[in-house]
Amino acid sequence: MTTEDDSRPVRRRVTLTGISSRAWEHPADKGALSALRELRGFDDVVKTFFGMWNERGFRLMFLAGGIRVDHRQYPRVYQRFTEAAAALDVPDLPELYVTQDPRINGQAIGLDRPFIALTTGAVEKLDDDELRALLGHELGHVRSGHAVYKTIMTILTSWAANLSWLPVGAIALRGIIAAMLEWWRKAELSADRAGLLAGQDPAASLRLLMKLAGGGDLSQIDTAAFLEQAAEYEGGGDLRDSIHKIGLTAWNSHPVPVARAAELRKWIDSGEYARILGGDYPHRDGDGDASVSEDVKAAAKAYREDFTTSQDPLVTLVRRFGGGAADLAGSAAGKAYNWASDAARRGRGDNGGEGTPDA
Repeated sequence: MTTEDDSRPVRRRVTLTGISSRAWEHPADKGALSALRELRGFDDVVKTFFGMWNERGFRLMFLAGGIRVDHRQYPRVYQRFTEAAAALDVPDLPELYVTQDPRINGQAIGLDRPFIALTTGAVEKLDDDELRALLGHELGHVRSGHAVYKTIMTILTSWAANLSWLPVGAIALRGIIAAMLEWWRKAELSADRAGLLAGQDPAASLRLLMKLAGGGDLSQIDTAAFLEQAAEYEGGGDLRDSIHKIGLTAWNSHPVPVARAAELRKWIDSGEYARILGGDYPHRDGDGDASVSEDVKAAAKAYREDFTTSQDPLVTLVRRFGGGAADLAGSAAGKAYNWASDAARRGRGDNGGEGTPDA
């Protein structure tokens, strides 16, 4: 079992009192969540519809086959858990389980009472700072409400497999799953930011991603070289590599580790991380006043910026010959917002009104 290296300076973590999950959510993630939250009662409908997959069954599976973490069982993990929760100002700790699996992994599961599960690989291969970042990552999922939609996605994926013999049903479900996977990849970037805010150690967050890519031994791995890999992955090769990258990501719930490292580094370099630690962040008591239209505009802007700055060969070619292709993402985000707004108005019985409604 690893422990904190005494040679490292003890870091004093800032408690981000009252912080809203909006502080760490990636614009594309935030836009999707805001649109869904604008549909009054959407979460309740979803939870009712999927009630036949009682989350008690999920919880019992871990209660029966894992170790529930507290001050008596895996006390080191529990201590890191409370530290991550304190930094993110999470007053009520979700249940936490450890299950037998040599791979480094964690997940947030559930609808009404989400809980978190870590693997023994994470416990054994991560030092305290890296473990704190991973636990903060999962707490970020819970606080953003990701666990609800991830559980839905898991069930839909199972449906798609069971309905593979029915072409129409399978195609429809796969379309929904593909859209949810694109959103989930952005949700993972959000959770990486939450993990960084929980641990407040950029080096540890990057080491965590390096260990996800290459295992637990970092004695022969260099952070700068790892980030160089990320740059080569983003812009290297030719159109054939671009096609392969689409295949690598289209049906995956997580971005590849080098891409996650590059995105986290970009977020740090933007100054957002330092600004939040300095106390400039949205608070939970203001969530009700958050503007859906602004969130969706920010999502569209993020997609446009990604398109404009991407060094991927295929994107570069489309940008060169596609004219206004950079506006496609913004147009799609706008249509998604209009759909959500119209549905929300119908749900409230509102037949008109000028302007764009806020959540």
